[in-house]
Amino acid sequence: MKPLKLQTKMALLILTLLVFVIVILSSVFAYFISNSLEDQIGSRALNIAKTVAIMPEIREGFKSEKPSAIIQPLAEEVRIQTGAQFVVIGNIDSVRYSHPVEERIGQTMVGGDNDRALLHGESYTSKATGTLGPSLRGKTPIFDDAGEIIGIVSVGFLIEDIELILNSYQRKVLLLTIFVSFIGIVGALYISKGFKKAIFGLEPREIASLFLEKNAILESIHEGIIAINADGNITLVNQKAYQIINKHPSENIIGKNILEVLPHTKMLDVLQTKKSQFNQELKIGTNDIIANRVPIFDKNQIVGVVSSFRNKTEIDQLTNELSQAQSYAEALRAQTHEYSNKLYTISGLIQLASYQEAIDFITKETTDHQNLVEFLMSAIPETMIAALLLGKYNLAQELKIEMIIDNESSMKDIPHEINREKIVTIIGNLIDNAFEATKANDKNKIVKVFMTDIGNDLIFEVEDSGLGIDEQDLPYIFQKGFSTKDGNDRGIGLYLVDNAVKYLNGYITTSKSDIGGTVFTVVLPKSTQKSEH
Repeated sequence: MKPLKLQTKMALLILTLLVFVIVILSSVFAYFISNSLEDQIGSRALNIAKTVAIMPEIREGFKSEKPSAIIQPLAEEVRIQTGAQFVVIGNIDSVRYSHPVEERIGQTMVGGDNDRALLHGESYTSKATGTLGPSLRGKTPIFDDAGEIIGIVSVGFLIEDIELILNSYQRKVLLLTIFVSFIGIVGALYISKGFKKAIFGLEPREIASLFLEKNAILESIHEGIIAINADGNITLVNQKAYQIINKHPSENIIGKNILEVLPHTKMLDVLQTKKSQFNQELKIGTNDIIANRVPIFDKNQIVGVVSSFRNKTEIDQLTNELSQAQSYAEALRAQTHEYSNKLYTISGLIQLASYQEAIDFITKETTDHQNLVEFLMSAIPETMIAALLLGKYNLAQELKIEMIIDNESSMKDIPHEINREKIVTIIGNLIDNAFEATKANDKNKIVKVFMTDIGNDLIFEVEDSGLGIDEQDLPYIFQKGFSTKDGNDRGIGLYLVDNAVKYLNGYITTSKSDIGGTVFTVVLPKSTQKSEH
């Protein structure tokens, strides 16, 4: 049997509860109406009886030789005017002096409920069956001038008539019940449909399945995930996030404000600006982190922010391997191109029988390259930086650019906590920028590189023989996408340099070069310490 849908279940549940409540209320309402109606009619009958009992004409009628002749017309007039079913007046022996059916005058009153009035002088209401049928009666004694009981007044309304009135009220209640039930059906369908829409039309089993899938996905990915709502309270966090922010899963942080967990987070900025942030570097404890932050919208209304982040060490490791591979490939490509030309030169010298020139040429090339390698190994023992410079040197040879690495350069004292990949980014992009700048000089294409670790700072200088930078462009050269050159994918290198320098708490300056272009100077403090963000 196919299970009922959630919308159908909700509608049935609401309708069942509604019908149950309506039935209970209708029954209680009908019960109170019935009791209230009987009380009102009983009180009315008793009041009529009391009024009749104190009428002087009725008392005088009891003194006459034929009481019924006086009392019957009066009783009938009262009955007609009040709408009672009967107004019966009897003597102390319960013999009738009046009755709606005149033939029954002179007969004994029936019902057996006169004793309280005749014997004890009480006024009361009762239910009994008389000659006209079951009725609700009001009874009261009649007293003479001496205060003695001389008779009884019985005013009654037939139960059948009361039930007709009650049925009329009950029909109205029934119609009201049907109307309310109809409104309830429409409301139940509307509520169930709205609820179904709010959960995107999913069934409970589908929601449960999605929940399990979501948890499995969150725990399988290698990135930390934290989500907050519009109030900044954490609504979701996976196990990887616990590891990265140095929290134990037993410390349940869901429901806490994000500032209690990450005091310097920028997730709240995304709530304000409604703009995504990608590849943002920050530090949590001792971990360098790369984070992305994306706002969550519901019908154009921001309802939260989700942030994904991972340990930058893993990314740096991949970057390092890729950088080394690229540098190696670039060096091989440049060397292949350069040495193929030199081999052609050697081949030509041999063919011309210029053996000594060939030997001198080979010796010079071997000596120059070996000297450069030995210098780099001695002055710059950091393999990544040395490999980068060697690769750029070979590339410069291929581009017919004279790249001069200052013999006074030294980079032996790089503190362990300084990120090597950032230094590679700075040097590599500055040299690439210098290569591009020298293209504007058709005669002397020179790039000079100097670096030193003497003192409390690491200093890097890259100088080119290009045309320099216009004064009006200086404020914008480190902006992402800004470039004075034509073509796509421009304006990235100096932007990356600026980010890396800021990451290492350093600064960068520009000045006019003695060889015609621009000098970029980067200063990085050895004692650099980054605070959490």
